[in-house]
Amino acid sequence: MNPLNQHHEEILRDAARQLSRSENLTNICQSQWQGEPLPSHSAVKEIITLCRALIFPGFFGDSTVTRSNITYHTGLWAGRLYTLLCEQIHAGLSMGGCNDSVDNHSDTRRSRAADKAAAFIKMLPQLRMWLNDDVKATYHGDPAATSIQEIIYCYPGLRAISAYRIAHNLYELGVPIIPRMISEHSHSETGVDIHPAAAIGRSFTIDHGTGIVVGATSIIGNNVKIYQGVTLGARSFDLDDNGNPVKGVPRHPIIGNGVVIYSNATILGRITVGDNAVIGGNIWVTTDVAPGERIIQAKANNVLRLKN
Repeated sequence: MNPLNQHHEEILRDAARQLSRSENLTNICQSQWQGEPLPSHSAVKEIITLCRALIFPGFFGDSTVTRSNITYHTGLWAGRLYTLLCEQIHAGLSMGGCNDSVDNHSDTRRSRAADKAAAFIKMLPQLRMWLNDDVKATYHGDPAATSIQEIIYCYPGLRAISAYRIAHNLYELGVPIIPRMISEHSHSETGVDIHPAAAIGRSFTIDHGTGIVVGATSIIGNNVKIYQGVTLGARSFDLDDNGNPVKGVPRHPIIGNGVVIYSNATILGRITVGDNAVIGGNIWVTTDVAPGERIIQAKANNVLRLKN
């Protein structure tokens, strides 16, 4: 280890002083200055793991789960999940304390956090049903899949969907920031970026997964399958008087039931893709697609070959 000479020590002290000045910490909430917590990435990651363990016991978490000890394990995991959710939701609500419209009383936030944590855990049995439908749809739609168990253990698409459904349920409960943290952990894990505010129906399949983007106001029906590289994005934004995008405006596609969207298709704007439509690979779609319509490239051999 290199010795710290006097000049270097002065540099470190000066940097520490500058980094500690309140005028340089404009992104810090007043509630944090008063000792309120901030959300923890490691805790959020554990929340994802615990949720997956409760939904798919044995596949995630402790692999020694059996019929004889499952009640013990689920009780243990549910208790730990409740504790973490209370802490992290309270931290998220404390960040909301930067807003004058939010109740800044810590005890009130703790009570609200506990209520939301319990309400989310109550949703887990139904969440398992939805995810089981996703697993079955993925298995039946992939000729390479050899078993249901392989889907749960190995498929990044299922991991992405499970994280989305966890985040979406928390979002629907009005939990701030934590759903986005969950979705971004999943984004890092799988390469799939699904905003927790998006609405996705049952029996959803993501094949391969990498590079998929689903925007916040997207609506996806039942029995939809999308492949790698698909984007459900916004085409343009309404701007406010300062030239900044107006928030909360529906701007992403509505995808009907039974739609298949092949790799690297880009679907932009608040358009509707009708039931049972097929969007071919590498297609750019900015207008409505009729039910049952197939959108494909005009030519399969549209490759430019250049020779030296």
